[in-house]
Amino acid sequence: MVTFWKTFNKCSFVYFILILENFAGALRYSQGTGDENCETIKSEIHLIKEEFDELGRMQRTCNADVIVNKCEGLCNSQVQPSVITPTGFLKECYCCRESFLKEKIITLSHCYDPDGTRLNSPEMATMDIRLREPTDCKCFKCGDFTR
Repeated sequence: MVTFWKTFNKCSFVYFILILENFAGALRYSQGTGDENCETIKSEIHLIKEEFDELGRMQRTCNADVIVNKCEGLCNSQVQPSVITPTGFLKECYCCRESFLKEKIITLSHCYDPDGTRLNSPEMATMDIRLREPTDCKCFKCGDFTR
């Protein structure tokens, strides 16, 4: 009887592995048709920047609607059954992120004092700010910030 159970357990394990291999194709997940579509596109955002004096009092607040680049798109990712991983699945996730950033100077043209009055003097009516925006985007392994 013991020999029967040992043989049955081995057969059950092999059968379980075969089932996992058969479902691997069904569980595999890929965005779209398998083609990655990660690109740099234009986006309009509303920027607000507040300026404070050395005592922490707000001197002015400036804002503007500006066009900046952003990364958007699809990257191939997949999930497969795995007898090695604790969850039972091996996940390979890829995310669309910036591969190169460039500094850009943006002029905020609507400036107001702390009371909400529009500032018109040439030195206070606008504010230049620097930000970094993507010039190129690629698919990277999700959670990989070593680059």
